[in-house]
Amino acid sequence: MLWLNILFIVVAVLMTGSILLQSSSAGLGSAFGGGDAGFYVRRGSEKRLFQATVVFAILFFVIALAHLFVE
Repeated sequence: MLWLNILFIVVAVLMTGSILLQSSSAGLGSAFGGGDAGFYVRRGSEKRLFQATVVFAILFFVIALAHLFVE
């Protein structure tokens, strides 16, 4: 059970870091209806960082579910 807790914390920290490293293309104006209406394509390292964030989020969810069933 201890290894599951450690893995949970590690994945949570990695997911938080990958979210914070992503650059925001939307400013405060777009939150209120303004801003670009164009289509944005992720390329290169930004795409890999986005994919890593998705993987960390899925792992976080799976580990959280595992906490329910492992005692």
